[in-house]
Amino acid sequence: MKALPPSLFDIRTIPRKPQAGNLLVAEPMLSDRFFNHAVINLLEYDPRHGAMGVVMNNATQYTLGQALDKVNDDVSARVYCGGPMSTDRLYYIHTLGSIFPGAREYAPGLYVGGDINAMVDYVNSGYMTDGVIRFFVGYSGWRRGQLEEELSEDTWAVTDSPNNRELLFSGSEDPYWHRTVKSMGAPYKNWLLHPQNPHSN
Repeated sequence: MKALPPSLFDIRTIPRKPQAGNLLVAEPMLSDRFFNHAVINLLEYDPRHGAMGVVMNNATQYTLGQALDKVNDDVSARVYCGGPMSTDRLYYIHTLGSIFPGAREYAPGLYVGGDINAMVDYVNSGYMTDGVIRFFVGYSGWRRGQLEEELSEDTWAVTDSPNNRELLFSGSEDPYWHRTVKSMGAPYKNWLLHPQNPHSN
C-alpha cells in the first residue's frame, strides 16, 4: 500500500472569532451522532454567556404537516434536527422578516422565530418555503467558554453564511456539508477526501 500524504490528516482550521450568522462546519472526522458532517448556523454568540445555533443539514423523516397540529397535513416542508437540546420545541429561521411579527434579526437578512400563528397562516396558504425558511426540532448550545475551547481544538471551522441566502436554506445531509466546505477554498480542500462514515472505506 502506498503511503498517504500527511496533509490528508491535517484538519487544522484557520482561527476566526465567530459571530451570529456565521456557519460552524464540523471537521471531517467528528463522529458525534448529532454533529457528524454538520453545518451549524449560529443564532447567538456572546463570549460572556455562550452560543446557540441549529444544525442546517440534519433532516428528519417528518414534514411540518406531520409535526405541528395547526399545520395542514399536505404541507411538505421538511423538519430538521437542530441539535440535542430542547427537542420538544420547534424553531424556525427565515428571510421573511416582518411577515412574522416579532421575528428577531440575528444577522443581516436572517431572522429567527416570530409569531407562530402568522407562520402557520403562511405555510397553510401554500406560500414558498424552499429557500426562505427552515424548521427545526431542538437546537445546539454551548456554555460560556465551551465553543471557544472546541474551536481551539479544531472541532469547527468558522465561515460566512452564503451571500445568496437561498443557498443557506437549500439542500441537506452530506452534500450540504461538502458544498459548504468547497466554498471555504483551498485551505480546506483535504477535508473533502474524508468519507462521512470512515468505516465505509
